[in-house]
Amino acid sequence: MKKKVSREPVSGCPLWRRLAAMSYDALLVTGLLMVAAAIVVIPSGTGIRAGHPAFQLYLLVAWWLYFAVCWRSGGQTLGMRAWRIRLVADTPPFGWGDSAIRFIAAIFSALALGLGFAWSLIDPKRLTWHDRLSNSRLIVANGPGSVPRC
Repeated sequence: MKKKVSREPVSGCPLWRRLAAMSYDALLVTGLLMVAAAIVVIPSGTGIRAGHPAFQLYLLVAWWLYFAVCWRSGGQTLGMRAWRIRLVADTPPFGWGDSAIRFIAAIFSALALGLGFAWSLIDPKRLTWHDRLSNSRLIVANGPGSVPRC
């Protein structure tokens, strides 16, 4: 008899798994930001002053777009896919505004000495500050076939 594979999520995402996916995504985002910078710097033929506010904002938007596009088209970044994590919205659909709130809140969660992430260690549902603020959460899928592909 075939064993039935459940397609339902089983639990909130533990902190170690979030950090593993974040490490993977950090490598991808670094490359993305290098390409985004090259798109501006190479055609201009000149350097850009370090800390130029418009350039910093441009890179921040490129960084956010990576996450927003991935979250909106399947609920996973590449790092999240590798670690079988999926973003689910408490009140679907997960929109552009929701992704901006989650992204900005995650930055503040990290800047507060990581307390926003560490919160998941004491939260009964393993939610972080940015999970709560964006009305979304990360889940771990049950089995190998249970995570939808983008």
